[in-house]
Amino acid sequence: MPLSVTELDLLCQGAIAAAYQAGHIIESHAGRRIAVGNKTGGSSLAAQMVTEVDHLSQQTILQALRSACEMFDLAVLAEEQADDGSRLRKDHFWCIDPLDGTLPFVQGVPGYSVSIALVERGGTALIGVVYDPLARTLYRAVRNGGAWRDSQPLHLPAAVERHNILKFITDKSFAADPLYPKTLAELERLAVALGYAGATLTLQGGAALNACQVLTDAPACYFKFPKPQLGGGSVWDYAATVCLFREAGAIACDMFGRALALNPAGSTLMNHCGVLYCANQALAEAMIELYRRLATR
Repeated sequence: MPLSVTELDLLCQGAIAAAYQAGHIIESHAGRRIAVGNKTGGSSLAAQMVTEVDHLSQQTILQALRSACEMFDLAVLAEEQADDGSRLRKDHFWCIDPLDGTLPFVQGVPGYSVSIALVERGGTALIGVVYDPLARTLYRAVRNGGAWRDSQPLHLPAAVERHNILKFITDKSFAADPLYPKTLAELERLAVALGYAGATLTLQGGAALNACQVLTDAPACYFKFPKPQLGGGSVWDYAATVCLFREAGAIACDMFGRALALNPAGSTLMNHCGVLYCANQALAEAMIELYRRLATR
């Protein structure tokens, strides 16, 4: 059954509380020696890394959201546990990344966060919560309720300001992508063609805060090209920020311009379609065309 506005607000408050609790766990372990292990799920180092903090954070979130799951009959899709398929049967599910950006966390650099979304079975993100425990910054959105950074609404500039540099953001693994040299050469031309003063490309992680930076540091674009290798992030890397972008009036799609599939029947990996977060439609269309040209050369 559809959730009411009051119910969504209540569930959002629960997700925020869970994110704060998990963020406290993460913050308390930052800079300390921690156990690091390996897992399957992607070809990059970031995708294969897992720590005891990932598990502690997830346990904290699941405990905090347990009563909501029981009250509203919600399924759970969380990174550090097996997908039981209940997300395909129940009306709504929590989509949880307990420590997005494990590699930056282990390296002791910014870029890690807690990401929690509520997604309906049809694949629409109804709630998005991202908490940055290093900066102690909360991003949140509820369907038809706007997007917020702490107590401030997130709004994007309506027009191009020609003195601005267009900032491109992607993951560190892109440096090994065969398209990296060609892309680097093309981004400056793309930015100038759109009326910007120039372009920069920053390689950093993780996915949730990379996307949030597009909203807070516009004009900007976060992208990940499709690739044949398994990886490209999973649904839990993107569900919360898709909600944030929709409510902020920004663009979140795949590299072919389609809506991101947030409840796929098969694999949750995104390497087959890539991801694209942009401040405006013109930039999104230019990036989609750029990828099409690069991929067919």
